[in-house]
Amino acid sequence: MQQRVPMTLRGKQILQEKLKHLKEIERPAIVKEIEIARAHGDLSENAEYQYAKDQQGIIETQIRELEAKLSTAEVIDPTKLNSDRVVFGATVTIFDVETEKEETYQIVGADESDFENGLLSVDSAMARAMLGKSEGDDFVVRTSKGPRRMEVVNIQFK
Repeated sequence: MQQRVPMTLRGKQILQEKLKHLKEIERPAIVKEIEIARAHGDLSENAEYQYAKDQQGIIETQIRELEAKLSTAEVIDPTKLNSDRVVFGATVTIFDVETEKEETYQIVGADESDFENGLLSVDSAMARAMLGKSEGDDFVVRTSKGPRRMEVVNIQFK
């Protein structure tokens, strides 16, 4: 049995859009390039043909990977969660004791993470450090610059 991979509905939609783009735009375009390159003659010395075939392989691999991710997806709707602890899907405000700054992140699936926009992968060191914590709990994140002490300020599900 395959392990289920958590993701938000938004994350699933992103993967579905990528898959649709690959199947409906990228795949037909590369097939057309292969046909054009094939028309140029000797395939053994045709760099355009070889490049197009390589690109086709990359596209097909991406399609298979996206289909596999979607088939094992466990879609979690954060608005339906209710917990006093940090769990997948939670939007967590933390206080960095060292910099004295608050930051807010939503814990999401690896494929939808975007640190700059506050979407933190559940697999990241910071998310793993805060999972299971409650408001007011301290935790330490191991970073390349050394350990950073944080405090959970607020947990929301939106």
